[in-house]
Amino acid sequence: MSAVLDATPASFAPATALRLRVVRRVQLAERVLGLDLEAADGSVLPAYTPGAHIELRLPGGITRQYSLHGPSDGRRYGIGVLHAEDSRGGSRAVHEHLQEGDLVQASAPRNHFALRASDAPVLLLAAGIGITPIIAMADALAREGRPFELHYVAASPQRMAFAERIRGSGYGGRARLYFHGPCAAQTPRLDIPALLGRQCSRTEVYVCGPHGFIQAAIDAAAALNWPKDRVTHERFGAVRPLANEAVDGAFEVELARSGKVIRIAPDQTIVEAMLAHGLAPDTSCEQGVCGTCLTRVLDGEPDHRDTYLTDAEKSANDQMLICCSRARSARLVLAL
Repeated sequence: MSAVLDATPASFAPATALRLRVVRRVQLAERVLGLDLEAADGSVLPAYTPGAHIELRLPGGITRQYSLHGPSDGRRYGIGVLHAEDSRGGSRAVHEHLQEGDLVQASAPRNHFALRASDAPVLLLAAGIGITPIIAMADALAREGRPFELHYVAASPQRMAFAERIRGSGYGGRARLYFHGPCAAQTPRLDIPALLGRQCSRTEVYVCGPHGFIQAAIDAAAALNWPKDRVTHERFGAVRPLANEAVDGAFEVELARSGKVIRIAPDQTIVEAMLAHGLAPDTSCEQGVCGTCLTRVLDGEPDHRDTYLTDAEKSANDQMLICCSRARSARLVLAL
């Protein structure tokens, strides 16, 4: 008998919330679990484009985002989930609780990491679980006949999800696989600056993985004086700045709709403080990556700690991600 793991999350619009069934559970690699999901009622699922993700409502009320890697044929969604050593509950819930036959609530697909419509050649860079949206892009580019290369780094062959799928694809000759762990001697090292230096002036780069990997691509492009929009990235975690007494202390948040004022402790996020006061702000990744908790700032100066907003958007100081960002002023007034 299947288990119903949660009710429809408040952050999902009722018109677009999906009720999915786990129809396949498979080990994609060491610590990487693959799930195939179909509509519980057998209906056609909303289409999506490469780079898209869905949000799953997991046991314990946790909501997490997972990139989609399969074809958008309306039949099923495929996700890959790394069992993170520092899991805050999301990946652990998937690996330990979701079984074939279980029902789970999800959002409709969203895409903040889409391929641009272009005939320019593409360079795909992936590290670790960052391969999930990247392989969907590779499949789509191959179908379109658009020129591209795929470079994929993992700690070891055992930790490399989708390796056989890549080797067996029609684009296997355009893919290069690298290891950075104990097996590093088996493959050449991925030299991102050299790789970007060999690209033509029209090449578009899409990169996904840990912060250091993405930053290496961004820095290499900057050193070559590339325009910023030639490198598109998606992170699987936010980077918290080093502690600074001036911005890591307590501050106040005023909720404009009710006039309620909430004190945010030094070791507390705005979202955590709101939850403690019985409020339920929309949130998902809780790392400043997805943009779900994006909130308008009516007064005060935010201390932006997310990787979602652009530098220009952060400079405007009229919006912030309340799951991770703090305040440089004593009080923030938010449109909540």
